[in-house]
Amino acid sequence: MKSKDKTIRAYHTGAILAVTDWFTIVPLIEGVGCKTTTGWGLDYTNRKRVEEDIRKGALFLTNHRDICMDPAFLSMMIRKRYGIRPFIAIGNNLFGKWWIEPFVRFNRCFVVFRGGTPRELMEHSLVMSRYIHRLRTRGKSIWMAQREGRAKDGNDLTQPAILKMLTMHSDSFLDAIRELNICPVCLNYEYDPCDYLKAAEMQLKRDNPDWKKSKQDDLTSMHTGIWGQKGRVVFRMTESINHWLDTVDLSTLTRNEQVLAVAQQIDKQIHSAYELYERGTDFDKYIESRLALIDIPNKDEAFLRAKLYEMYKNPIINHQKVNGKL
Repeated sequence: MKSKDKTIRAYHTGAILAVTDWFTIVPLIEGVGCKTTTGWGLDYTNRKRVEEDIRKGALFLTNHRDICMDPAFLSMMIRKRYGIRPFIAIGNNLFGKWWIEPFVRFNRCFVVFRGGTPRELMEHSLVMSRYIHRLRTRGKSIWMAQREGRAKDGNDLTQPAILKMLTMHSDSFLDAIRELNICPVCLNYEYDPCDYLKAAEMQLKRDNPDWKKSKQDDLTSMHTGIWGQKGRVVFRMTESINHWLDTVDLSTLTRNEQVLAVAQQIDKQIHSAYELYERGTDFDKYIESRLALIDIPNKDEAFLRAKLYEMYKNPIINHQKVNGKL
């Protein structure tokens, strides 16, 4: 087959997959949203500025609650509203079941390799940095979590290592950050379907520092995160951090100091954008119902109860801190 024929076939195959995704996967995700939430949508801290910022593509850096639904919800909403279909970073530990494939395909996932020797991790990080840089120079948008793994205690903080990886390809950290056009997005779930699983993990890790999640644990978290009840869901987009970079001079700082300063600004924008849900007396009953679902050896109810409350309180504390109310 001539190369031109291959190109035409690849184009038509890609077009068919795109149409198939739109008419099959979008209704599937909307169906999950209707069945597992009491309402969900996209919001902004400054809509006009955000829409101007994402016009040429952006890196949507977010806090992280659910392995599948964080990128699925966000990808679908911005795709329907703006025609932007971001590429999604997903860990290689999340594959293993047939039902994962539709989400992976719809979300245009690329694989972030985890594990290996320090040298292998460095090589993978450099490849990833160059790949993301290439996507951004082509005007493509990307979704990535602000940290590796979910914040089990609800204390959302950007890992400096993520920013270092994203800018490894460049000698100038600040130039590379500007090119990425990072637009922090705050993901808000009224109820975290995996809250009791996260609390259990925290006790298991406390009791055995060497404890690690199994492949089945990851799959259970994915299934629970998709089909568990989430209450009201709000994804709030904030403006590009490039506006903040225009107001500060970080050139005299070391590269590590620049990384920390940018991480703190991303955290500030995410924390200020939290949706604060009303928590009545029924919330205590909710916590007890989640506690009852935990089945682990030497179950420490006092510890687990405290951790369940903590993961819902930390976003409120961080929001109050960034707004000078604490």
